[in-house]
Amino acid sequence: MCGVVGIYSNKNISKELYYSLYSMQHRGQESCGMAIVDGKHINYRKDMGLVGDVFKEEELSKLEGNMGIGHVRYSTAGGSHLANCQPLVGSCRKREIALAHNGNLVNANYLRDMLEEDGYMFQANSDTEVILYILARYYKGDIIESLKMTMDYIKGAYSLVIMSEDELVGVRDPHGFRPLKLGKKDDEFIFASEDCAIDILGGEVIRDVEPGEIIVIKNGEMKSYFYSENYKEVKKSCIFEHIYFARNDANIDNVNVYDFRIKCGEILAKNDDIKADIVVPVPDSGWAGAIGYSNESKLPISEGLVKNRYVGRTFIKPTQEEREMGVKIKLNPLTSVVKGKSVVLVDDSVVRGTTSKLIIQSLREAGASEIHLRITSPPVKFSCYYGIDTPNRSKLIASQNSLEEIREYIGCDTLEFLDIDGMIEATQGKSTFCKACFDGNYPVKKIDKEELLSC
Repeated sequence: MCGVVGIYSNKNISKELYYSLYSMQHRGQESCGMAIVDGKHINYRKDMGLVGDVFKEEELSKLEGNMGIGHVRYSTAGGSHLANCQPLVGSCRKREIALAHNGNLVNANYLRDMLEEDGYMFQANSDTEVILYILARYYKGDIIESLKMTMDYIKGAYSLVIMSEDELVGVRDPHGFRPLKLGKKDDEFIFASEDCAIDILGGEVIRDVEPGEIIVIKNGEMKSYFYSENYKEVKKSCIFEHIYFARNDANIDNVNVYDFRIKCGEILAKNDDIKADIVVPVPDSGWAGAIGYSNESKLPISEGLVKNRYVGRTFIKPTQEEREMGVKIKLNPLTSVVKGKSVVLVDDSVVRGTTSKLIIQSLREAGASEIHLRITSPPVKFSCYYGIDTPNRSKLIASQNSLEEIREYIGCDTLEFLDIDGMIEATQGKSTFCKACFDGNYPVKKIDKEELLSC
């Protein structure tokens, strides 16, 4: 899970790229970068760290141009180090190309083997470099045809922004796993992973880039192409974007994230007869669901956990040790609110279980008499191969444990999850989704070497 942005304009856009990336910092906190065309060449800067730390005024002044792409990274494929920072920039047939990618390929390792046998040398170990090399391999001057050939090979999740010296391209995989928005501000065109990156510039969100769509901006004009004619029949956008990753103000495939989260809380509360005093959200991930739960249950909602606003998202820290320390620094119970109270604690998901365990332990120490944990999504039982950092099922607490075993480990008095039907009900039937992390039904299977060689 990462964030990408691309801007085509008739003026210098380095600061606009900066603000857009800043607005999507929640999508990746390990590294960031931007590449900008100065009229002839693509100049770029990328580094480990947050947007505000990497890009100071001095760096931005060196990146002038009217077209550029940017990226914030949370590593899934490839390690957390400088070589895997994006955008990636290379040259092909005397043309420079820059590429930024959100998602994960399921056949990256086999494509890497194939490319290495052809003599390609890799500088990093991310699947983004695989995409760049496949694109370069088939590029003969026509970006559309080379992208279609590239999409024949790469399988899995990818939302891409690609840039040459004179054109900006947005691409979404045929299933639409990861979001990509198209926006406009006066004569500017904007691609971004979420609405906020367009809103912050004063732009208007036009629509989602469709699954399988290739949009090219060149000479101030936009043209749309499709990789596959049946793209509408295979749409499988990631439901976890709505549950956790995206900001509340995001609209992804015609589903508003905030409305969805409110509805999940309401549905979860409908059949819950627990006796409690207050509803307490886990900030910030549980707030919308807790509002929905409170609305339906008529229990008052209270801020029982105080958040340190200077700590990032703990789920997307690269190591478990960092995640646990992040929770301790990030959240502190408000004793005057929870002491002696029976608390309904609402959060959006349980993945590994360690975060919930630490929070409940802190609430116990603050004097809560009972803690009833309510999760506004189903149990995460299966690994994700499309951009969420759960590659090994052994790390998922719900994959090997019953509801009661999870409750005992976490330490709450009662535990309930929203079921899959309730989750889908909350989308109001507006889109189709990938739910593989909950039901194990993978829209794109991992491809073995024999299948790759036959394609």
